[in-house]
Amino acid sequence: MTTRPIPSTGEALPVVGCGTYIGFDVAADSAAYAELPGVLQALFDAGGAVLDSSPMYGRAEAATGELLAAAGSRQRAFVATKVWTSGRAAGIAQMEQSFARLRTSRIDLMQVHNLVDWRTQLATLRGWKEAGRVRYLGITHYTPSAYPEVEAVLRAEPLDFLQINYALDDRAAAERLLPLARERGVAVIVNRPFGGGGLLRRLRAEPLPGWAAEIGCSSWAQVLLKFVLSHPAVTCAIPGTARPEHMRDNVAAGIGPFPDAAFWRQHADALRP
Repeated sequence: MTTRPIPSTGEALPVVGCGTYIGFDVAADSAAYAELPGVLQALFDAGGAVLDSSPMYGRAEAATGELLAAAGSRQRAFVATKVWTSGRAAGIAQMEQSFARLRTSRIDLMQVHNLVDWRTQLATLRGWKEAGRVRYLGITHYTPSAYPEVEAVLRAEPLDFLQINYALDDRAAAERLLPLARERGVAVIVNRPFGGGGLLRRLRAEPLPGWAAEIGCSSWAQVLLKFVLSHPAVTCAIPGTARPEHMRDNVAAGIGPFPDAAFWRQHADALRP
């Protein structure tokens, strides 16, 4: 899999990871849970590493920690999660719970979710980064109405990561946030790279165009991921899945060429939302 450097350190990060929202929020004795080791194996076999979770996602953090511990694969993973609460004490308590659920002494990336009390939480995280408890810190959002505030924080604060939504049918972040992140040396993780899901469902009913093979794609999911990863500011995309076959399909988008903007304009009609 292709890797891209995290601007603040130069560390190489694989370009396709896995989001754990919904898919990893399952009981340990369920049939759905039994599929998850295969998801992680598919990710790691392809050279992927990023697993993104949150205390908002029910059992997802706990499931991620259990699975990594059972497979002895913590060192293969780049574990990201979030803090989503107000107040210093509440933030510390929530993040300590994430450490326990993820069964790790160090979290690779801790993100202030939706900018909730971001000044307070970033202050804690800067101390934890200096102490080695977290390796990177960042912010997340997904609501375009909040983008002006996201932009202001990006301009004012030294950050390692921005997690934002960006997709073929959801390009608002490309107007100002993605260029600014690149300018500021902030890595970008893209959530919801398939948009709301309706676009992928529609495209799956259409035949894959011949030009898809030219960029190494054998599915519409790979085409949509290639589009996202073609943006020069994007470091990694984290499509969520709980199915090994979908993970294998997704990671294939991280291999081969990433076309330029002219290519996507040329084939815009086939991709029109």
